[in-house]
Amino acid sequence: MKIAIFGQYYQNDTRPIIKDILVFFKKNAVDLVIEQSFLSILYQENILKKEYQTFSSHQDLDASFDLLISIGGDGTILRAVTYVRDSGIPIIGINAGRLGFLAKVKKEKIELFLQLILDRNYTVSCRSLVSIESSPKNEAIEDINFALNEIVVSRKDTTSMITVETHLDGEYLTSYWADGLIISTPTGSTGYSLSCGGPVLTPTVKSLVITPIAPHNLNARPLVIPDGTEIKLRVISREPHYLVSLDSRIATMNNNTVLTIKKTPFTINMVEIQDETFISTLRTKLLWGMDQRN
Repeated sequence: MKIAIFGQYYQNDTRPIIKDILVFFKKNAVDLVIEQSFLSILYQENILKKEYQTFSSHQDLDASFDLLISIGGDGTILRAVTYVRDSGIPIIGINAGRLGFLAKVKKEKIELFLQLILDRNYTVSCRSLVSIESSPKNEAIEDINFALNEIVVSRKDTTSMITVETHLDGEYLTSYWADGLIISTPTGSTGYSLSCGGPVLTPTVKSLVITPIAPHNLNARPLVIPDGTEIKLRVISREPHYLVSLDSRIATMNNNTVLTIKKTPFTINMVEIQDETFISTLRTKLLWGMDQRN
């Protein structure tokens, strides 16, 4: 078995997690390849001394890999997606901090989890993404133009609202007067969109959610649309620029740039362990069933 290891940063509470993973896989003769920058941090912290194979871009990950393990939180998984891309390599996250919707494996269950991985006793959930194109083209989003959670347009360098003209499959929908607009996948429905009043979608629903951020037109509500819909946005602002974010990556756009957003032709495979499903995470995260009347 060949496994890639990815982490964005080092925290004290990840030390036992990393050691447990390395000891277990070494004992079971698993071939480990660690992301170059993360490995450098592990060397600096004296967690590792021996040499490991490394990867530094999506081109280094191919069909020979069985799995990618992300150590951190949901943000770390979102970054890991930019390495995996359309390779089909399944991703699983070990949560080193607060409970996440993506990085669901608790550090207390690592040994059990690692054995399940070794036994290939897991299922795979296919997650849809959204991609973006701009006219005129913007180099900042040309290479990594997709997002697992959401694409967001928002104001920049102003406290004034922006206007977001929105068309669905060529038909005018409305102009949102708001701080911004979120185009969310089912996976991202439990993220920024949820905090702005959007609905929760289960991961396999074939839909997208359009959620305004602090809309001034009070009749504006989150809208669920088929994921095959092509969305065109044009932002009008008092300032010459506005922001576009793809998960955690941010780019500056010129005012009046036309954005085209649609479902990405590939999916991301997320590993699910029996006791760490989306439903169980949802119940725990949102405290559903905690009402004493239940």
